[in-house]
Amino acid sequence: MPKLGEIMSGGGPLMVVIAILAGIIPAALWLFFWLREDSEDKEPFGLLVMTFLAGMLSVIIVIPFQKIVAGLFTDTITQTVLWSACEEIIKYLAFLVIVSRTPYLDEPMEYPIYLMTAGLGFAALENGLFLMHPLAASDTVVSLLTGNLRFLGATLLHSVCSGIVGIGLGIAYFKSRELKNTYLVIAMFVAIALHAVFNFFIIEKNGENFFQIFGFLWVSTIIIMLLFEKLRRMGKYVRPTAVDPNGIPHYQYVKRP
Repeated sequence: MPKLGEIMSGGGPLMVVIAILAGIIPAALWLFFWLREDSEDKEPFGLLVMTFLAGMLSVIIVIPFQKIVAGLFTDTITQTVLWSACEEIIKYLAFLVIVSRTPYLDEPMEYPIYLMTAGLGFAALENGLFLMHPLAASDTVVSLLTGNLRFLGATLLHSVCSGIVGIGLGIAYFKSRELKNTYLVIAMFVAIALHAVFNFFIIEKNGENFFQIFGFLWVSTIIIMLLFEKLRRMGKYVRPTAVDPNGIPHYQYVKRP
């Protein structure tokens, strides 16, 4: 991720607004697409907005950690993996802060929905920051491609990686706390690995093999859509049994009539 001051230099307030909107619009379209996958159970709009904004804020939070990594390690592969880990972990923490204590995680499907919302918020601001410098330089072509085609895959990348973590948690919905933690660690490892591979080939390799990596992201998207159907079927077996003093419902695995 480029330096924040370096990106914003040379661009006035209008350029900043245009760049942020250019980052938000594709992320919002992807969010609308994924929400349609959960059309049977509408999520609270306000909570979705808060989760999306938390994902955007995560971009600002992750920068100092990535600078620390850059100062401690000089190996390109190590930096790429640890930078990816910082982003995936902080996106997950944004989800925890906003959503985990609400009563709305009431079906397996909710986990990928809210995690992908946070991931798309992250992608929206990150892409906006990458667009600021080319727009300030009035380079339309560079603005569209934003550094060796990285912009074209970044939104999909964050959506897929956050979706992987959410799918893992959704599949573990009815399992013990220990197994849920195990599924979370495995899903996080897969998300970080995919993120690191994308960054390595798109950023470090100057876009070499871009279409192969981008194609793999689309294959991953199709797999996530299939897993969404599995989580949707799992949700049909959820029934509330009690509500604790904090207003959070508890569920059991019983097929709905």
